[in-house]
Amino acid sequence: MQFTHFTDYSLRTLIYLGALQSRLVTISEVAENYGISQSHLTKVVHQLANRGYIQTTRGKGGGMRLARLPQLINIGDVVRDMEENIDLVECFNTKNQSCPLLPACTLKSVLAEARKNFFDTLDRYTLADLLTNQSSLRRMLELQKSAH
Repeated sequence: MQFTHFTDYSLRTLIYLGALQSRLVTISEVAENYGISQSHLTKVVHQLANRGYIQTTRGKGGGMRLARLPQLINIGDVVRDMEENIDLVECFNTKNQSCPLLPACTLKSVLAEARKNFFDTLDRYTLADLLTNQSSLRRMLELQKSAH
């Protein structure tokens, strides 16, 4: 399973904001530091705000910050909220099941178990767990910022 860029950027944005909790951060700063499209990141930030993970402030001096404490942001929830489709194979999609093996195939149940285990693992972690090296992250982000 591979996350979409949308989910990847969502997680990276949360890590960025978690590492720099002491101040507001701009979309352009995050986009520049990660080398990603500002317009794509704007959509990510909009969705993160709509889901209540971050707060945004418009205008001069505006930016974004975490809306919750890092220990209240569950990684499994973020992935479920940001991924449009977590169907591993076609047979997970009830509207499109054209595989002729479906009635007798056990692959779906094996993959369903794997997906459950995958999310069970993600559900055990919060953003706080990803920030245990916060000072190193902050140093790397500040170095990256000064290089631009």
